[in-house]
Amino acid sequence: MPSVIRSPRTEQAYGKLKWEILQNHLPPGFQASEPEFALRLGMSRTPVREALLHLEADGLIEMKPRHGARVTPLSWNDMRDIYEILTTLEPEAAAAVAELKPDQKTLKPLSDATDGMEKALAKNDLDNWAAADDRFHRGLLRLQNNRRLTDFVTRLLDQSHRARMITLRMRNRPTQSTEDHRIILRHIENGEAGKAREMYRRHRERAASELLTLLQNYRLTAL
Repeated sequence: MPSVIRSPRTEQAYGKLKWEILQNHLPPGFQASEPEFALRLGMSRTPVREALLHLEADGLIEMKPRHGARVTPLSWNDMRDIYEILTTLEPEAAAAVAELKPDQKTLKPLSDATDGMEKALAKNDLDNWAAADDRFHRGLLRLQNNRRLTDFVTRLLDQSHRARMITLRMRNRPTQSTEDHRIILRHIENGEAGKAREMYRRHRERAASELLTLLQNYRLTAL
């Protein structure tokens, strides 16, 4: 399968389906045939089939011969494994960015995302808070120079995003998480690679503990 989406129609189908999966509009375990997906999108089958193959490569879809495709189920074990990897790799990305000593213009996407989290939290707007949080994590990855790391971790963020959206309103008010991002950003601004790494690691460990506890308590492991 090609590594780049070339057809505009395929890219459109991919974007629409990925958004529906990440927002759980197509929930874990949802299954449909290619014609049903095509009908849902109002497209022909060819770009939809290609989009499904790309989503399978992302780990969001499982192609089922003669049965179409199924949205990959969520499991407690999968989330545990994903967060173990994120807790190892994302802190290194934060340290790498800090070592570059980026200027304020370069860090503006992270600063804007942090501001967005704080403003959304003040309004108790969890949807916009989650969107700003997601922008911070993905924006940080784009600032470090290891493209393979960016691609790999981005796929893990996509896979974990669904669980985060399911538990968004089950968790405590994300005050600590918001503060963590501001501290991480400050360490990066100051070029403090070691402190950025350690704070990011602690942030991910807390997030993993909270999410996995919620998944277990609310019996979402069967999703």
